[in-house]
Amino acid sequence: MSRKVLLISTMRDGKACSAAMAEELDVPVEFAAGRREGLSALRREDYSVVVIEESLAEADPDWADLAWQQAGTAVPMEVNFAISARTRLIREVRGALARRQHESDMARREAAAAIGSELKGSVTGLLLQTQLTLREPGVPPMLAPKLQHLVELATEIRERLRGNA
Repeated sequence: MSRKVLLISTMRDGKACSAAMAEELDVPVEFAAGRREGLSALRREDYSVVVIEESLAEADPDWADLAWQQAGTAVPMEVNFAISARTRLIREVRGALARRQHESDMARREAAAAIGSELKGSVTGLLLQTQLTLREPGVPPMLAPKLQHLVELATEIRERLRGNA
């Protein structure tokens, strides 16, 4: 997951604010000086957090809706820079980055658990069928070692899946 922040604002010291935020948070922060630049940046890259100056969003709600759609899975933040100090903004972005990382980690664990659960069922079925085939009378002698190898591989995979549960 890309840990990158986009700051969309028309404030004069926007670049300086972005640089301070990047240094403080140790993440890349891109500054877009207006609506058009902001949408262009959102089309170009994925961000973890998108911060939009509140006055830009209020002045053009349709643009704001489009920006939030383009932001995808980024944590959206609308900030009034006239009343928010830089330290507060950095603190809020830090919190948003942490939430985004936590959500991403949880989703990854849930996906891994779901895949593991599906694989366990398939591997158990493979193991059972191979063991039953080995017990069948008339299994060709040349096939028995290959089937036994399948049993060993399936058992090993099952044990690995149990270990990751």
